[in-house]
Amino acid sequence: MFGKLLIVALLAALAVGLVEARSSSGAGKRQLYVVRPADTLWSIAAEAYGGDPREAIWRIEQANHLVSDDIEPGETIVLPG
Repeated sequence: MFGKLLIVALLAALAVGLVEARSSSGAGKRQLYVVRPADTLWSIAAEAYGGDPREAIWRIEQANHLVSDDIEPGETIVLPG
């Protein structure tokens, strides 16, 4: 009986922790971006982040779990902060 109560209490604490979890303020805000015709990851990264877009492209690919550079107009992607 005590074991079951302990498990329920731990699961409840985990659930509360997951609901309350949020990204750190140092990570920056993530933005949603709707891909327009003629957009490329390079053009999006250059416009959104400035400077050399190569690192920004890598971050965009990681945030969106992209396996290629192909993006389609109308697609919504995450621009990490």
